[in-house]
Amino acid sequence: MFTAKLNTLPYWLSPLKFKVFRTLWTVWLIANVCMWMNDVAAAWMMTTLTDSPLLIALVQTASNLPVLLLGVPSGALADILNRKKYFVITQLWLAANATILTFLMVFDLLTAQSLLFFTFMNGIGLAMRWPVFAVIVPDLVNRDYLARALTLNGLAMNASRIIGPLIAGIFIASLGSQYVFGLNMVLCLLTTYVVLQWKYQHFESALPGERFFGAMRLGIQYVSQSTRMRFILIRAFLFYFQASCVIALLPLLAKSHFHGNANTFTLLMSSLGFGAILAGSQLPRFRDSWNNNQLSNYGILVLCVSSICIVLVPSLWEAVPLMVIYGMSWFTVANSLTVTAQFSLPGWIRARAMSFYQMSLMGGSAIGAAFWGKVATHYGVVASVLLAAVFGLLSMFYIIRLVISGQDDEDLSPVCPIERPNPSRPIDHFEGPVMISIEYHIDPQRDEDFKKIMKQTKVARIKQGALSWSLFADAEHPGQVIEYFVYETWADYLRRFDRFTAADLHLQEERFKFHIDPDSPKIVRRIASQLKD
Repeated sequence: MFTAKLNTLPYWLSPLKFKVFRTLWTVWLIANVCMWMNDVAAAWMMTTLTDSPLLIALVQTASNLPVLLLGVPSGALADILNRKKYFVITQLWLAANATILTFLMVFDLLTAQSLLFFTFMNGIGLAMRWPVFAVIVPDLVNRDYLARALTLNGLAMNASRIIGPLIAGIFIASLGSQYVFGLNMVLCLLTTYVVLQWKYQHFESALPGERFFGAMRLGIQYVSQSTRMRFILIRAFLFYFQASCVIALLPLLAKSHFHGNANTFTLLMSSLGFGAILAGSQLPRFRDSWNNNQLSNYGILVLCVSSICIVLVPSLWEAVPLMVIYGMSWFTVANSLTVTAQFSLPGWIRARAMSFYQMSLMGGSAIGAAFWGKVATHYGVVASVLLAAVFGLLSMFYIIRLVISGQDDEDLSPVCPIERPNPSRPIDHFEGPVMISIEYHIDPQRDEDFKKIMKQTKVARIKQGALSWSLFADAEHPGQVIEYFVYETWADYLRRFDRFTAADLHLQEERFKFHIDPDSPKIVRRIASQLKD
């Protein structure tokens, strides 16, 4: 009966029929409930420890800043380590942090400075955990369900925005903040147990594992060479920098602007989360009419207008529906950027590249929260929110040129390349550098067209890990061209064959069309010789 009910789920909930995704999605929901419980308790606790708008806003900065600092290392670790074990370690880290916070509060040892420190330590756990979940979702559902699965992830995040603050608000009002951190610890341990039951199949390559710093370097190379990812990162940073203002200053809006208490804060935060859930349930329909680029642009406009209205309306009950609209627009922009990023990445680099995305949005949130908190300190909360909205509207003139969708998507499904290396002697995996040269014979009259294809080839080679790339034309024989590229080690070079996609194969076929000899282009692989003293 349960299986039959799963098969009749609404379209936007259909990924939940996959058992493993459903289980881990539930873990993700509970984990995010813990995150929001912690953030709400920390933010409200800070209002009891200090009246400084800057220190209150810095709670969000302390929570988000670790992602900016640790995004690249955490993404590299998520790509090269056993993801199940890594997931468990991050959950235990968060449980330990919640335990310490509970202890400090029970014995009245918590100060504003120590609260910021342990909020930062909690953020480290979140920074290390996020890339793991980002990279496993595309492996749990097929591509046709991926956009809906990512939307459900966003819904889990925003359902937790309601559930987390609601639970935290109840506990804060009736028992005290220390019980919020205690419950957080229990839930972290519970989700750790569920993750331990996950039958994860860790792929063991015949090649040695990537080295940590090399994996980080490759992540940087890939993102720097991907125009779409660069546009997504810029958009994410600017959007979250502006949108962080209302969220960071929400405790002050509730307490001073609307003259409320913890329940007022919970109501406003829950309204934002409800709006996000409402938008998530309708996004599949929205995408029938607009692409992700348009949804992102329209969402920013609505968010800016709604934030202005929130601080100008005279009463709380008029602000609540505006917070719902704010939440709808916030989720629409955030999900559009996330879905576009996921669809533009192959599986082997996804955790590292998505960690840059997470760095961008969390960096925007952390820096924005500190900046708008400073503005609120000098000019007031209302002025800060209004200035943030103006900034968002002005940034539209820049980001509207950064198109993230509408062009044809690359086919990133893995394929086997035509020719694999066949060395004449055993080669140690760590020998190197390795230089590969490919000799083409082309029609000189088609030289410019060939260079356009080779420009795309350069980007593809560097994305796959090449340290350098060049194209040389023979000075004495017109039409003879040599492409060369270098890898750090023989193992790094061999990995490119596991990373070869249908898009790479198509690009190779386009290159070979320019080759006018009956034989295929000559490929030579050379390994650096070590000279003895």
